[in-house]
Amino acid sequence: MDQQHIRNFCIIAHIDHGKSTLADRLLELTGALSTREMQAQVLDSMELERERGITIKAHTVTLRHRTADGEEVRLNLIDTPGHVDFSYEVSRSLAACEGALLVVDASQGVEAQTLANAYLAVEQGLELVPVLNKIDLPAAEPERVREQIAQVVGIDASESLAISAKSGDGVAAVLAALVERIPPPGGDPGAPLRALVFDASYDPYRGVRCLVRVVDGEMTVGQPVRFMGVGHDDQVAELGILTPRAVPVERLGAGEVGYLFAGLKELRRVRVGDTVTSSRQPAIAPLPGFREAKPMVFAGLYPVDSTAFGELREALEKLSLNDSAFSFQADTSQALGFGFRCGFLGLLHMEIVQERLEREFGLDLITTAPGVEYRVLTTRGEVVEVSNPAQMPDPGSIEAIEEPVILATILTPDAYLGGILKLAQERRGEQISMEYLGGGRVLLVYRLPLAEVVLDFFDRLKSVSRGYASLDYHLDGYRTGDLVRLDLLVNGEPVDALATIVHRSGAYQRARGLAAKLGEMIPRQLFEVVIQAAIHNRVIAREVVRPLRKNVIAKCYGGDITRKRKLLERQKEGKKRLKRLGRVDIPQEAFLAVLRVET
Repeated sequence: MDQQHIRNFCIIAHIDHGKSTLADRLLELTGALSTREMQAQVLDSMELERERGITIKAHTVTLRHRTADGEEVRLNLIDTPGHVDFSYEVSRSLAACEGALLVVDASQGVEAQTLANAYLAVEQGLELVPVLNKIDLPAAEPERVREQIAQVVGIDASESLAISAKSGDGVAAVLAALVERIPPPGGDPGAPLRALVFDASYDPYRGVRCLVRVVDGEMTVGQPVRFMGVGHDDQVAELGILTPRAVPVERLGAGEVGYLFAGLKELRRVRVGDTVTSSRQPAIAPLPGFREAKPMVFAGLYPVDSTAFGELREALEKLSLNDSAFSFQADTSQALGFGFRCGFLGLLHMEIVQERLEREFGLDLITTAPGVEYRVLTTRGEVVEVSNPAQMPDPGSIEAIEEPVILATILTPDAYLGGILKLAQERRGEQISMEYLGGGRVLLVYRLPLAEVVLDFFDRLKSVSRGYASLDYHLDGYRTGDLVRLDLLVNGEPVDALATIVHRSGAYQRARGLAAKLGEMIPRQLFEVVIQAAIHNRVIAREVVRPLRKNVIAKCYGGDITRKRKLLERQKEGKKRLKRLGRVDIPQEAFLAVLRVET
């Protein structure tokens, strides 16, 4: 197809600003689906997406639109997530586009993730089309939000489109703006083939399906191709576009977006961000690809049934195929056996991966407490990266410990400013800037330790601000901190899966809360169970789970007191022997207790 009749665009917005609903209206207006086939949030096809009301995976759909002049234009829409944990999905989508619809709720205004995604788009040179959604709400203030977009985002919002994606008002003008304001794709149709793999998934019958954006040249069915990053040669088995149904085509030209099957059965043969070229006439240099996403939160995943270790490995490989920010490596635990140490972008990302493993692959899992990756400087001058507290070097060999810090952007109404400043101070935050934006809104920039954010910071922020504050963050290097490893011992034996790394200032409070929670979680035994929290073998908190006791003197009806004492002493000796020989089974809830302990 002629490149002048192609528009590649995505929709970027904060959570719940109407991104998926607008995609539905665009599908309806272009006739991609009939009224009978239409349903709410068509592109949010994953069960988890519908349950949570969020977009998790980027989705692609090709729309055919006829302009007022009668020309047919092919619109390639790449729907993107809005949560900060899935910002890597947004960056991959932006690389395949020339423009973006910047959707902003006309009642709520610019939020933190709107700002972050807009900056990503501007960095990549995309044309932004501001869209004010939900103008039918009584609280909508389109003029105020236009000024806010111009002031905060720094783009001209005078020609922003006012729409209601729910009712469909003004959506036709969005289609016209896409054609007029977003440039057609560049690229040389006569040059050697270069196509960017911006997503991939696994089909159990046909193998790996790659979503590609052809930049130069053309791709045809039967063509021998090479994946430049991994150096693998194969042949194109099928090409097609998603409307959103899969429609096979014979060729994909420069500027077009579609899917590719190349007979790839092994997951390691494909890498998101790779460049596909022709084997016969290869390109000289690959496309830039993507900046590799670095996991920020780490946790252990272990099968409840140890025989399911192989199934868990296979499931993780399939899941990591189209989730380049998710990493895993084999790990062992004295308490939990064989499993994997996994890296995620955040807590929501971790929850989604765990739920997908349980639902899509039928696995029963135990997840350990999440933590971050620390840099340990040893007395020998070595730098050791530690994501698992059990791997922390001996305290005597540690020179310093560096913790990751983030640069957090918080947008909030000024009425809740005091509570948010207090929360940031409690979490060892360092204020960088505070700016009043007008309209009663404040933009805060803080430098915060990542470990203080990953557990419940977002929930506390929403609670303090009654749901009105929004948060976006990115990694901002490392800084030295007074950090210690907190071990948990059950009857004198350390439980490696429950070890955590904490700041010394909050270690005592954390230890007391954790020991108390474990005391509630561990069921009573026939012997006394002692729970201790220790730093460098020094116990700082202790809880005792009292034993179940039989009334051994119930049969004594009077008589000499020495008989009763003898029976009680014998019972006491038996309890001591049981305590030496008995094993404590720690329930799965205990491993999640760390998440629920107030810090």
